[in-house]
Amino acid sequence: MSTPYPFTAVVGQTDLRLALLLNAVSPAVGGVLVRGEKGTAKSTAVRALSALLPQVDVVPGCRFSCAPGAPDPACPDGPHEPGAGAARPARMVELPVGASEDRLVGALDIERALSEGVKAFEPGLLADAHRGILYVDEVNLLHDHLIDLLLDAAAMGASYVEREGVSVRHAARFLLVGTMNPEEGELRPQLLDRFGLTVEVAASREPAQRVEVVRRRLAYEDDPAAFAIRWADEEHEVRARVVAARALLPQVSLGDTALLQIAAACAGFEVDGMRADIVMARTATALAAWAGRTSVRKEDVRQAALLALPHRRRRNPFDAPGLDEEMLDRILDGFPDEEPEPEPDPEPQGPDDGGDGDGGGPDGDGGGVPPQHDGPPAQEADSPEAAPDAPDTTREDAPQPSAQGSGAAEQAPVAAAEPFRTKVLSVPGLGEGAAGRRSRARTAHGRTTGSQRPRGHLTKLHLAATVHAAAPHQKARGRAGRGLVIRKDDLRQATREGREGNLVLFVVDASGSMAARQRMGAVKGAVMSLLLDAYQRRDKVGLITFRGSGAELALPPTSSVDAAAARLERLPTGGRTPLAAGLLKAHEVLRVERLRDPSRRPLLVVVTDGRATSAGVPGGRPGDTPRELSGRSARLLASEGIASVVVDCESGPVRLGLAGVLAADLGAPAVTLDGLRADSLAGLVKNVRTAVTHTASLDSVSRRAA
Repeated sequence: MSTPYPFTAVVGQTDLRLALLLNAVSPAVGGVLVRGEKGTAKSTAVRALSALLPQVDVVPGCRFSCAPGAPDPACPDGPHEPGAGAARPARMVELPVGASEDRLVGALDIERALSEGVKAFEPGLLADAHRGILYVDEVNLLHDHLIDLLLDAAAMGASYVEREGVSVRHAARFLLVGTMNPEEGELRPQLLDRFGLTVEVAASREPAQRVEVVRRRLAYEDDPAAFAIRWADEEHEVRARVVAARALLPQVSLGDTALLQIAAACAGFEVDGMRADIVMARTATALAAWAGRTSVRKEDVRQAALLALPHRRRRNPFDAPGLDEEMLDRILDGFPDEEPEPEPDPEPQGPDDGGDGDGGGPDGDGGGVPPQHDGPPAQEADSPEAAPDAPDTTREDAPQPSAQGSGAAEQAPVAAAEPFRTKVLSVPGLGEGAAGRRSRARTAHGRTTGSQRPRGHLTKLHLAATVHAAAPHQKARGRAGRGLVIRKDDLRQATREGREGNLVLFVVDASGSMAARQRMGAVKGAVMSLLLDAYQRRDKVGLITFRGSGAELALPPTSSVDAAAARLERLPTGGRTPLAAGLLKAHEVLRVERLRDPSRRPLLVVVTDGRATSAGVPGGRPGDTPRELSGRSARLLASEGIASVVVDCESGPVRLGLAGVLAADLGAPAVTLDGLRADSLAGLVKNVRTAVTHTASLDSVSRRAA
């Protein structure tokens, strides 16, 4: 096994290290969600934490890590006789993004269960992580049903596996740590609430800290073992402090004043439910134990609020997590301080950070004991196996260069109107894409619609079909008793129908004809409403804009609806209308995405008034008008069966109806801005299906005629 990067060698990242250590002191805090850009020591710090946890005593031979003094009475490997245990280091188990449900919770051998009545159970990652750490990198990319199983196990301390009436339960108590890059999509608010603490990390802008990161990184890569030895004393000190804080934790008193401060903070920030109050209480208690005290103080409550409340204040997916610290101080100042206890003896600190580049850093906490205050975050390589990432040039707050020319003066961005609730736009047919909430699809979860022979490992047994397949062969197999004689070839997998997430690609007209302030605000409000709907239905989204002399991919297809909303807010307008360029750019993007993710079906949403005043594309036949080019581009998309919707933005007393002509070329329905609202969209899904089916029929007739 490679030598892990030492926890105490991570430069800066005060809040990240503190949150991880508090969970090591009190796993009941509920885990940590680490949010931040790539290359900010998220994975490095998490992987290094396991070395600081005390060893655990386990029953020899138990696959579920039962404690010898108090074994789990329901352990599948039990019952265990009392006796001496074997000590081993605490495990850190990583859950891959592409893991299956059986890999997470374990799998039952259905064939043996039906034929022999034996509960043959193969443990999953939850069993491996019992009494250790379960780490989920890119937790926001994990399938929702896996996150539900994971968080349910973390909340109950046990994992349940149910397969066709056969049930297995085992203990699963672990420290849950998740990391994510918000640019790749957000977690649902309900799932955010299940993480005890959250920490925002970012790369340091201080040259001295960045230099120290590079020094330590290079020293580690040159000789990992020697680098770890240099930090061994600091690692030992922090490990001893974790053990001492765990022993002190039961003696910590949480007074009435501290409880009132916690309740007032949660009520003042309008946090939903009571989980925040409980997490804050546990965190404040762990902070006092970490500081060597037996009573909770106001500074503990304040730090607990900064870690436990920011991610619980999001009201919609476009809200950034955060906490108003001035408001928090006003709330806490309304309560008198309790009588402080005598200060404990100062904790031994690590050596002063010197200038050797390996034993310390400019953050001044080379001992790895995070101070309880906010400080400037610093950067570390995201993992010992990967080099530091280059600066991210696609961040939402970065200025986006415009590749489009302009035929008129560019106008400043206009704020979006208030979003509204829309009805679902779905892709016709039956897909097989990633689980979501938009279009019909064959999925692992949903209503049972039939059966088939299993492809690989059996996960969802269709009992009736299995019995039907086995029944004709019972006499030939020598059946003598009441039970059926089941063979592997008899097993049938249930096929299920649920919902999938789609790729919703927005093509937005940003030309001068759309630039009236009130009109563009309404357009942005409509697109914002559709983005909110895409977030709720677990879609990927992309954004193309066209104006001036061409089209631009403002946001490549991504799961981050927040990023699309930010790009839309900053969208400038002005210039001519190269409609054909926008449609051809959409065709190019969808072609590439079809190669990357062939199972995810697209839905094209074109937001325009239908005018075409500029070609914006090279080539074409001599004499082609912009309108003819746009019609040909639309028919190209329709010939490939791409489901589309045209949002008609034309307004005023005189209407040309050009958006309707475009919709006919696309084989798509056209709906006005007002028609997008939920109460006036009743027939749109039906129209999408009818239009696409009609286009496919015409295409089939054309091929036969040819």
